[in-house]
Amino acid sequence: MELKQAIEKRTSVRTYKQEPVPLEDLKEMVRLASLAPSVANFQPWNFIIITNRNLLRDMARKVTRHLEDIPANESRAASNVKSQVEWFATFFQDAPALIAVTMEDYESVLEKGVVLDHDEINRQRNYPDIQSAGACIQNILLAAVDMNYGACWLSAPMMVKETLEEMLQLDEKFGLMAFVAIGKPEKVPVKKPARSVDEIIRIIE
Repeated sequence: MELKQAIEKRTSVRTYKQEPVPLEDLKEMVRLASLAPSVANFQPWNFIIITNRNLLRDMARKVTRHLEDIPANESRAASNVKSQVEWFATFFQDAPALIAVTMEDYESVLEKGVVLDHDEINRQRNYPDIQSAGACIQNILLAAVDMNYGACWLSAPMMVKETLEEMLQLDEKFGLMAFVAIGKPEKVPVKKPARSVDEIIRIIE
């Protein structure tokens, strides 16, 4: 598949056929993710491939409990909103595979020569760690399309990030950044129209 086709075809797929995804395919997605650009070529990422059904369900339960504990406001839509958010935050439990993207803190060379701490330098540079994570996650999504899988990038489960890190037994130098759910699409949703290029571009000559 041409890169342009994969980009145009990519959409968030959240329902999957219950067919296992071969480990070699998942490893290839991770390999392609690792070819993304990163700050100073630090390659701060590490990946965990999860196919254990019981673990996925336990992780989803932790997310659900957290959402249940968040006080609802007084709006009529409150219960529907929480229910909808819960599904979007936990559908990964039904995915044949989940890739957890974890990141190591990048130490800028600036930290060795200025009186600014890591967090302040990261803020001033507009979080290059997070930008690096986005680049590698996009590679996973496009690789999935190219290999005829559906995928979805999830950030909502990060509301219980510390709990999930414990469940996944993360090395302390890595932090959980996001999940990508992977599987053969049960159905491919209609791709939502993108804004026109003329609407989103400004040219300075």
